[in-house]
Amino acid sequence: MDLHNEFESSKFFHRDRIDRRAADALVGLAAGITADGAVNITEAVFLKQWLENNLAHLNDPVINLLYSRLACMLQDNALDKDESLELLNVLRGFSGMGIERPKIGGTVVVAPTDLPFNSPAPDLVWDGRMFVFTGVMTFGPRKECQALVEERGGLIGGSVSKKVHYLVVGSVGNEQWRHSTYGTKIIKAVELREAGASIAIVGEDHWQRMLFG
Repeated sequence: MDLHNEFESSKFFHRDRIDRRAADALVGLAAGITADGAVNITEAVFLKQWLENNLAHLNDPVINLLYSRLACMLQDNALDKDESLELLNVLRGFSGMGIERPKIGGTVVVAPTDLPFNSPAPDLVWDGRMFVFTGVMTFGPRKECQALVEERGGLIGGSVSKKVHYLVVGSVGNEQWRHSTYGTKIIKAVELREAGASIAIVGEDHWQRMLFG
C-alpha cells in the first residue's frame, strides 16, 4: 500500500470527500467492539464482513490496512491473544480511545518498536527550520499539519535531504514502515543522520506535544 502518496486524497478521511455516515458508523463499531477491553473471533469476523459490505468501495489506504490485518488474522479462522490485542489497539485508534499495553504481573509493558526516532526526542525549533512529513497523521490531513508548521515560521519540504531538519512520522500504521513507500524517507533520513547531517526523526506524538504542550 502506498500510504504516503494516497492518504492526502483519501476518500475516507479527507474532509472534503469523507463519507460521513460510513466514518461515523466505523467509529461507532470500533468503540462498541472495544468497550469491554477485548476483541473476540465473532466480533472480528463481523467487522471484516461489514468492511467488505460498506467500505471496500472507498479504496482508502487506512481502511485497506485495517481490512488486510483482519484478513490475515482470520486466515486460520481463529484469533489468538496477540492478534486480539493488536486488533483492540487498532480499533481503539479508530475510535479515539487509548492504546492498551500488555501487562506482566500488573506492570505495563511498553511494546517495542524499531522506528529509529531520535532519543531523547529533541525540542522542535520552528522558525526557518524545514519539516518533512511521512506516513499517515492521526491529527488530520497532511496539508493541515503542514499549515501548523508554516504558521510558526517553519518550512515544508517534499523529500528528505541535507536541508531538512525534522522528519515527522505519522502514527497510523507506522509499525509497517519498512514495507511502505514512506519507509524510504525514514531510511534516507537515517543514512543522513548517521553521516552527520542535522536531521532528527520524530514521531507524531512528540510533534503534537511540541505544538500543543
